[in-house]
Amino acid sequence: MKKVGFVGLGDMGIGMAKNLLQNGFALTGYDLREERLEMLTRLGGKRAANCREVAENSDAVFVMVLNGAQVKTAIFGEHGLLEGLKPNATIIVSATIHPSEVREVAPAVLERGIHLIDTPVSGGKLGAENGTLTMMTATKKEVFDDCKDLLEAVGENIFHVGEDIGMGQTVKAALQAFIGASFTAIFESLVLGVKAGAKAETLYEVFSASAVGSPLFENAAKLIMERKFKDTGSHIGTMYKDLGITMNLAKENGVAMFTTSAAYELFQAGKSLFPDEDNWSIVKLLEQIAGIEVKKQ
Repeated sequence: MKKVGFVGLGDMGIGMAKNLLQNGFALTGYDLREERLEMLTRLGGKRAANCREVAENSDAVFVMVLNGAQVKTAIFGEHGLLEGLKPNATIIVSATIHPSEVREVAPAVLERGIHLIDTPVSGGKLGAENGTLTMMTATKKEVFDDCKDLLEAVGENIFHVGEDIGMGQTVKAALQAFIGASFTAIFESLVLGVKAGAKAETLYEVFSASAVGSPLFENAAKLIMERKFKDTGSHIGTMYKDLGITMNLAKENGVAMFTTSAAYELFQAGKSLFPDEDNWSIVKLLEQIAGIEVKKQ
């Protein structure tokens, strides 16, 4: 059984770590926050003082931090992963970062004889807790096959999207365009219907049964109607960051992104107004303009 490391024990990371432990893997983890390390020990994991200590106790290490700069610090910084990993170990970058950032990491990792997996995830806090994440995995096929047991411990839908590092992040950036535009369409359609006199519950029932019904819609609409905008596991700042990656990738590739750019601007406005809340809080901005609230009657 592989020994697993985990760097970054936030809402997503702690759920993934829990599932690795429940699948029988010995796990050593690190986070900057003491309370997160305490959560890990309560789950049965071993806490580390830094990334190097994680590496020294691991055959494979997940890196689930916020952005590319943090990924690079975890790997190359003082007491970083490269100081402790042995040849043939594996770094699994499950954070969502720009494709170019994970490509920049690759040469120095690979030349040390260490494998690299580029596998951002989708599914939010609930998916992390339930082990049902969607994973977009780019790495050599033999590395993918060797680590599939680890990926299956945290994910349900695991796609090998190619062997080129960066392709996982590319697929994720395209997916976030779809998700971001879907969110804004959900928010606008609910506000329109309620403003025009329809009950929020009626809109929910009809939309759920239509061609656009989806877990994404049902979760967002339920939380909006219940007026739950904090601590639901999908922080507005994370989605805003992801959409920024998408828009940068679109600019680099000369692709027009009309609906995604509108979603990005709306998320920016929402982040300014509700910086500590979750994605659904954006609906409150539209509600203020319309003079209504989307809530259960």
